[in-house]
Amino acid sequence: MPVSLVVETSLPSDRATAVLAGRVWRPDVSGPSVVTVRDDRVLDVTAAFATSRDLCEAVDPAGELAATPGEDIGALADILANTPPDGRDASRPWLLSPIDLQAVKAAGVTFPISTLERVVEEQAKGAPEKAASFRAEIAATIGADLAALKPGSEEAAALKRVLVAKGLWSQYLEVGIGPDAEVFTKTQAMASVGSGSDVGIHPISNWNNPEPEMVVVVSSAGRIVGATLGNDVNLRDVEGRSALLLSKAKDNTASASVGPFIRLFDAGFTLDDVRKAAVTLEVVGDDGFTLGGVSHMEQIARDPEDLVGQTIGRNHQYPDGFVLYLGTMFAPIEDRDTPGEGFTHKVGDVVTIATPTLGALVNRVVRCPDAERWTFGAGHLMRNLAARGLL
Repeated sequence: MPVSLVVETSLPSDRATAVLAGRVWRPDVSGPSVVTVRDDRVLDVTAAFATSRDLCEAVDPAGELAATPGEDIGALADILANTPPDGRDASRPWLLSPIDLQAVKAAGVTFPISTLERVVEEQAKGAPEKAASFRAEIAATIGADLAALKPGSEEAAALKRVLVAKGLWSQYLEVGIGPDAEVFTKTQAMASVGSGSDVGIHPISNWNNPEPEMVVVVSSAGRIVGATLGNDVNLRDVEGRSALLLSKAKDNTASASVGPFIRLFDAGFTLDDVRKAAVTLEVVGDDGFTLGGVSHMEQIARDPEDLVGQTIGRNHQYPDGFVLYLGTMFAPIEDRDTPGEGFTHKVGDVVTIATPTLGALVNRVVRCPDAERWTFGAGHLMRNLAARGLL
C-alpha cells in the first residue's frame, strides 16, 4: 500500500507556533541538512547547527532555532511528497529521521498492559496460538493489582512476594513494577528512519507488531529539550523465545522509526504536554484489514523524568545526547487471520502514529532485506560536513 505524506497531518495542529527541527537529504550537497519549518516552507539551518545533536545541545534550542533565518530549500509539501521510496526523485530533497548523532534508547514495559503482554510472550515461548489462554490466566491473577501499583513501592514488593510464592514471577514483572526500569539500546546513532520511509520486519518473525510511542530528546546534560513520535517495531515471537534475544527482536534494518520532526520545548509546548498526550495508532493492510488503538500517556507507570534519570547520570554518560522511547501500552490482541493467534504485520501494512501536538509518523512495513540499506553513518556525516565547510 502506498504511503502519502501531507502537511496538514504531518505537522502539529498548532504548526504556526510550533518550533520544529528535522533533517532533509539534499542531493545537491550529497548529504543531510538540519532544517526547520516556517509557513510550510523548509529552511536549511545547517550553517548554524551542523547536526541535530548540536541544536539539542544549545542553551535554548527552541529560542535559538526560532531566531535563525535559514536557507529556503522548498515547500514542505513537495519534500514530503518526495519522501516515500517508491517513485522518489533522487535529484530532489526528501525527509529523514530528525536525529543523527544521538544514541537511540528505549524503555520497555512502562505501561501495565504492555507488562502483561511481555509476560504472555514469555509464557507462550513465542507461539502466538498459546497467547490467548496464558493472557486470561495471567490477567485473572495479577491484572487488577498491577495497574494500581507504583513501581518500586512497598506494595509492589509485597505483590512480588505473593507471585514468587505462586510460581508466577517473571523477569518482565521485575522491570514493570520493580525499582529499576528496562532501558535498552534500540539502534545505533544514524540508523533510525523517518516518516514516509519503510520500516523493517526481520524475515524470521511471524508474530510482530508496531509499538506507537512518545520519544523524548535529551541533551548530554540530561535535560529533556523536546519530543517526537516513534515506532519501536517489535518481534514478539523472537523476544518471547528468550529475553536474551532482545537485540535481535528490536535492532534490525529500518526497525527504529522517529519523526516526523522534533518539537522543541518552549512556552507553548512542555514536558507536561508529553505527559498528557494521547497517541493514536492506525494500521491499514493491503488485505483490507484495519486496526486502531490509543495510548494515554497519563497511564504510564514511570514518569518520563524518572526514565531519563535512570538512563543518564554518573554511571552512564551520552556526550551526544540521546532520544528515549517511553514505552507503549499498545499490544494488539485482535485476531487478523487464525483465531487465537492475535495480530501480526503483513508486508504492505501502513502504520500511522499520531498526536495533535506532534503530527503524524507514517511508515510502510516491509521485510528488512527489502528496506533501504543503511549506508550513511557517522563517519560519512563528518566527512560530508567537512567538505561543505561546516565543521
